[in-house]
Amino acid sequence: MTPRKVNVGIAQLKCTGNKQNNIDHAVENIRKLAAQGANIVCLQELFESLYFCDVEDYDNFRLAEPIPGPSTELFAALAKELGVVIIASLFEKRAEGLYHNTVAVIDADGTYLGKYRKMHIPDDPGYYEKFYFTPGDLGYKVFKTRFATIGVLICWDQWYPEAARITALKGAEILFYPTAIGWATSQDDDTNAEQYQAWQTIQRSHSVANGVPVVAVNRTGMEGDMQFWGGSFITNAFGRVKYQAPHTEEALHVEEIDLDESNHYRMHWPYLRDRRIDSYKTILQRFIDE
Repeated sequence: MTPRKVNVGIAQLKCTGNKQNNIDHAVENIRKLAAQGANIVCLQELFESLYFCDVEDYDNFRLAEPIPGPSTELFAALAKELGVVIIASLFEKRAEGLYHNTVAVIDADGTYLGKYRKMHIPDDPGYYEKFYFTPGDLGYKVFKTRFATIGVLICWDQWYPEAARITALKGAEILFYPTAIGWATSQDDDTNAEQYQAWQTIQRSHSVANGVPVVAVNRTGMEGDMQFWGGSFITNAFGRVKYQAPHTEEALHVEEIDLDESNHYRMHWPYLRDRRIDSYKTILQRFIDE
């Protein structure tokens, strides 16, 4: 049997206050990744703008657009031209006064395969996402692309093992996490290191527990009081880090992923076989009060 391998490209970029410049920068770097052999390209969360959720400002709703819409049309044409799958994180205007943090997936022939709406919405200092985004209502999604069946979750989703598990159980062969997370300038180096390590560790654990590669694509650059910490990374199907980007610089990288590794690891570490699904009903409770 011919090995199933796919080249995954990630673009860790800095953003500016000019939406068109950010789109042009993303297009330029997708072209570079395609020229390096990428089959699937994942962009960071909300790459078309600065991370506007650091403030609650009604003017920022003007950045939103329908999906499908102008950006999906642009990236569909680019995907068809280059023969690559594009994972694009966008600010979706669903209706008047109704907005989502959404990823659109475009297949390598330019077909719009659908969208995933971010399910877990944070609300913390510097991350006021509940002001802007309604929680996703499409459930957890997988997309059958030309090169692999992929699952896409978004940033805050990455802290929840339930989201990764369900997406993997639905057949995802790779989990992608477009992300925007950083360090406050007031923090010390030990806090910064601890936060990054926790972020990477939880996602690596999703890889181990589900036997699938994880691709986390974070933004970088200083925006207001936030240093987005970059550090985008790719694991194999058992959580081993195959590539990690620097923290404060832009980075483009293409990594070959062997999809057949999942079968190997799932056979030798049969977590799916040994799941006691009959014992998990209490997970549906918010908290278990004894």
